Amino acid sequence: MTWARPVPLVGDATSAAARRDDPGGWAFPPAAREALYAVMEGRRDIRRFRPDPIDGDMLDRILGAAHAAPSVGHSQPWRFIVVREPSTREHAAFMADRERCRQAAGMEPEAAQQLLDLQLEGIREAPVGVIVCCDRRVQPAGVLGRATFVDADVWSCACAIQNMWLAARSEGLGMGWVTLFRPDELASLLGLPPGVETLGWLCLGWPDERPPWPGLERAGWSRRQPLSDVVLSERWSTDSPAPPISKLRAPGPAAVVGVRDHTDALLAPPGSLGVLDRALDRMEALGMLPEATAQLVLVGADHPVTRRGVSVYPDTVTREVLEATLAGQSLGAATAQAIGAEILTVDAGVRGAPVPGAVAARPVDPQGDLAEADALTAGDVERLIDAGRRLGLEMHGRIVALGEVGIGNTTVAAALAAVQLGLGAADVVGLGVGGDTGTLDRKLAAVQTALARVRAAQGKRLADPLVAMAAVGGPELAVLAGVVLGAAEARCLVVLDGLATSVAATCAVALEPAAAAHLVAGQRSRERAHERVLTDLGLEPLLTIRLRAGEGVGAMLAAQMLRTAALARLGVGRVGS
Repeated sequence: MTWARPVPLVGDATSAAARRDDPGGWAFPPAAREALYAVMEGRRDIRRFRPDPIDGDMLDRILGAAHAAPSVGHSQPWRFIVVREPSTREHAAFMADRERCRQAAGMEPEAAQQLLDLQLEGIREAPVGVIVCCDRRVQPAGVLGRATFVDADVWSCACAIQNMWLAARSEGLGMGWVTLFRPDELASLLGLPPGVETLGWLCLGWPDERPPWPGLERAGWSRRQPLSDVVLSERWSTDSPAPPISKLRAPGPAAVVGVRDHTDALLAPPGSLGVLDRALDRMEALGMLPEATAQLVLVGADHPVTRRGVSVYPDTVTREVLEATLAGQSLGAATAQAIGAEILTVDAGVRGAPVPGAVAARPVDPQGDLAEADALTAGDVERLIDAGRRLGLEMHGRIVALGEVGIGNTTVAAALAAVQLGLGAADVVGLGVGGDTGTLDRKLAAVQTALARVRAAQGKRLADPLVAMAAVGGPELAVLAGVVLGAAEARCLVVLDGLATSVAATCAVALEPAAAAHLVAGQRSRERAHERVLTDLGLEPLLTIRLRAGEGVGAMLAAQMLRTAALARLGVGRVGS
């Protein structure tokens, strides 16, 4: 049965089906498009103006167009100071003339003469001056998008200027942008408070010239370059080597948009399942079935760093948990059995003889304790990642939940997280399972010593995830990184558990960025570094229930949520277009 599509009373009333059937349906009519392109092509930097006044309604329309510009985080940082007072305009014109002469004095004679020949009387002639100011008093971290590009607020104001310029041109007005000012002098003239910056002076009025092409080009100052000279393909051409060709492919645009088209037809509000909805979209874009089998991959290993007293449990526990998993009696195995998941147990270097019944993917060479010697050799890192990749390739079509067991591996994972994210030991070292103050102090000392050693020895080479893994990683982390890569290549969804599996995933993504499209954060554990690592991966956890279990328990619980929600989606009614 098909249900009537609920149409919102506010916002976008179109359906995904309508947008799919007519991708160009948002276009303006041809005449409007032609007019827009004509206005953009006819925009000029006007220098000569008539003294005739500008109608107030027209000025409001032009300023309204500026105010409709896009802004970072919808912060609208622009402020428009409209100046009509002749004495203010005369003072500004004087400052611009003085600065023009200052700049000309530092140029070659011919260039200086061309600058002095430029007409800058618009500040005096134009009936209106508009100064666009950028209010930068809000901290970048408080505006969405500015924490990474701190000058995006200034770019937003530049967009407002362009809107104003095009609107003025469409009205028959001219505009000229003058930046021959010392910013502090112009700010003082206008009484700007600290933290507010100007983008120069805009002369606005009826033009006393109607140039068919840009004035600086007409004056021989410069010439417009062909479009082909300014359009580059994929990357800037330099002598630096191109990035390696990736073996992995994230779902393509057609698959991603196809999922959105499909879910828009459900009788449910968009995003009704929150973070889970995005994970389901990712699962569907990979072509996975709603009833996909869950697979626990549990990898265990021991670590020489335990000799430094970083854990309250003996190394023998690692073997015991793996053996209990093979017997179906560990917490991870019991959780997997409860949801009908398959279990693959991997011995990545448990102390002593290989664990009977487990898949063996063990180091060949001696291991170091991180603090005094590298954890693994480069050869072992490559072998272990390759072994994990082969295992992951066998998981085609499954929800792969990652788990680990290894006494002391929160110390190893913290050290690797610090190297991968450029953090200090105090940023990443947590208490661990059952730890106390003394344990924490010893963990912190071990990680601090390890970071000092490897950063002095390797320097920038630590940016290579293989080098980082060898320096401070662990064998199970290398195997898990390989499983991520292989499972991604097999088009699986990979559900991460705690800190160790997430750090392994950061290495996998550093090796193959497309692997990120296959990841879901099953949970956020209590480990100090885990939230930082998930942020680095760009993932929100499905669960935050303060687990300390390890063994893939959180990943398995999340995997079952995914399966349940995927089947629920399958049963939801569909709406008509």
